[in-house]
Amino acid sequence: QVQLQESGPGLVKPSQTLSLTCTVSGGSITTNQNYWIWVRQPPGKGLEWIGYTTYIGRTVYNPSLRSRASISRDTSKNQVTLQLRSVTPEDTGVYYCTRAVDAVGGGFDCWGQGTQVTVSS
Repeated sequence: QVQLQESGPGLVKPSQTLSLTCTVSGGSITTNQNYWIWVRQPPGKGLEWIGYTTYIGRTVYNPSLRSRASISRDTSKNQVTLQLRSVTPEDTGVYYCTRAVDAVGGGFDCWGQGTQVTVSS
């Protein structure tokens, strides 16, 4: 069974870069037709997708975050990393690592527990 675990700092100062890591166990991030997606939920708001990387390492971003987000992967560690530059308090929220199989639009079948990120000086 695939399990996802997010890790990273819970507090980031404005204008700094947020860096989160998703460690995948029970499966490989290179498994065919697996997509690894970062989503977040600001307080009191709905889920927002940030971007994803595919089983072959292609990346796609939410246009609203494309200029600040970077998603990379380390296949030797089976990890997917999110970096979000120039953060503001509006980037505060719970960040999740998720997986989709076959197509991103088909829904996410695995979720990490989520990690709270607060942007504050």
